Amino acid sequence: MKRRFLCFAATMLAAAWALPALAETIDPEPLKPVEPSGALPRAQHGDKTQNLDRLFAALKVAPDDDSAKYIENRIWAIWLASSSDTANLLMGRAKTATDGNDFDLAIRLLNAIIDIRPDFTEAWNRRATVYYTKKDFGRALADIHEVLAREPRHFGALSGLGIILQEMGDEKHALDAFRRALAIHPHLERVPELVKKLSEKIDGRDI
Repeated sequence: MKRRFLCFAATMLAAAWALPALAETIDPEPLKPVEPSGALPRAQHGDKTQNLDRLFAALKVAPDDDSAKYIENRIWAIWLASSSDTANLLMGRAKTATDGNDFDLAIRLLNAIIDIRPDFTEAWNRRATVYYTKKDFGRALADIHEVLAREPRHFGALSGLGIILQEMGDEKHALDAFRRALAIHPHLERVPELVKKLSEKIDGRDI
């Protein structure tokens, strides 16, 4: 009996020593869909399409993370600017509801925005993010499709697509989505490392 207890204790001690090593292999902060930062510059005046074209061209060749973040914020500012005061008001309320974890209210507000302004791409993207948070992947994917149909360069939607596909176990298509996002925004936070890991895993699987 004493010998059994000693064997059990030794096994538990070995497991306890292994726990820190195991914890180091687990990402403590899961990847989340890319969202705009709290403080954004004012949206540029002039032709929205031309402004975005110039910013995306600059984003692709940004020399460092800080430069890329500055350009990214200017892109978000354009995406979030609606010509409808009502849509802007409802977007603000939807963000407050989301921050307060009242996701059902956020969805109702975003539904109202989409009803009055179906061309407002960022309303679709925000609703996709809320659906993702609720683990309603089907509706999130449907909204991402709407976002990318309106703005194929939406790196936030592409990264969200990759995250959802990865959680659903479709790592190959998740990698495709992440690569598309990086082709547009090479300095996306954490995505390059994820692409590297998935590439090694999938290439190894193919071999």
